Amino acid sequence: MPPASRISRRRALQGSAAALVVFGLLLWWLLPFGQSSPSGQLTFSTGSHSGVYQRYGVLLKEALARDMPDVEIDLQTSEGSQQNLARVASGEADFTIATADAVAKYKREGLPNADRLRGCARLYDDYVQLIVPKRSPITTVDDLRGKVVGVGQKGSGVRLVADRILKAVGIDPARDITAVPAGIDRTPEQLESGALDAFFWSGGLPTNTVRELSERFEIRLVPLESGLVEKVHAASDMTGYYRSAVMPADAYRLAQNGVPVPTLAVPNLLVTTDRMDPELTEGFTRTVIRSRDHIGNTVHPAQLVDLRTAVYTDPLPLHEGARRYYRSAKP
Repeated sequence: MPPASRISRRRALQGSAAALVVFGLLLWWLLPFGQSSPSGQLTFSTGSHSGVYQRYGVLLKEALARDMPDVEIDLQTSEGSQQNLARVASGEADFTIATADAVAKYKREGLPNADRLRGCARLYDDYVQLIVPKRSPITTVDDLRGKVVGVGQKGSGVRLVADRILKAVGIDPARDITAVPAGIDRTPEQLESGALDAFFWSGGLPTNTVRELSERFEIRLVPLESGLVEKVHAASDMTGYYRSAVMPADAYRLAQNGVPVPTLAVPNLLVTTDRMDPELTEGFTRTVIRSRDHIGNTVHPAQLVDLRTAVYTDPLPLHEGARRYYRSAKP
């Protein structure tokens, strides 16, 4: 073989070898060899059948199935935040959503395994909504005296904040009203039928069940003026997680007539315990943040999940797995 041909062949082989090396490096970079996908079975405690927690949980389960296909997710409905915390603390559930005020109460009362609770993400805020028929004489919380009022189920965050608001204005929920322990799955129909004079709800905006009620029955949102949050704060040192807020005029277009409504708001937290595997928790937290826009197309409050604020899970310390995710993520 002529020298020139041997040189050309050697150069061709060297070029092929270099191409293989580059291809191999690309594969190594693109495919996480040596990193196994998390696997196992998780229980996620959500909320009432027609509430925001449950609808969020259904869509999050779909996102987790795509991101962590070897993890099986079981959804459990619940009465709300207080029951959710008890389930996670006891090991009956692995992840849940709960309001920050409910978490603070659980910790302050020293309930079982309170010290093992950990935060994964601050999600969106719940807005307290006091709903009455449009022609109702009720215009303030004080007007609820002697009325039949839906105050939320016993284990719910709604019940917690409703009781605190009533007590802040001097109303004893056990004596001064007829308190109906019903959740968002029942109270709209009860208001519509006349069985209730009013009901409390605490959830993201808009809550579809409330919006749907406004489309078939004339309702109004009672303003919870800014002075009320100060009274709630004064009533207990465990109520500092409430803040004054305003429901935008278009939250419930038919119920607000273009007028913003003052109220109270409280953050929701994604909660687990220190027993949960860090790798699994990291993957779970990653999916929560990355699926924000997709879930938010259906469950609008999810649009407010923000990587820049998700790390602030007070009053809970951040789980190590969630911490790993935030360290690796860029706003």
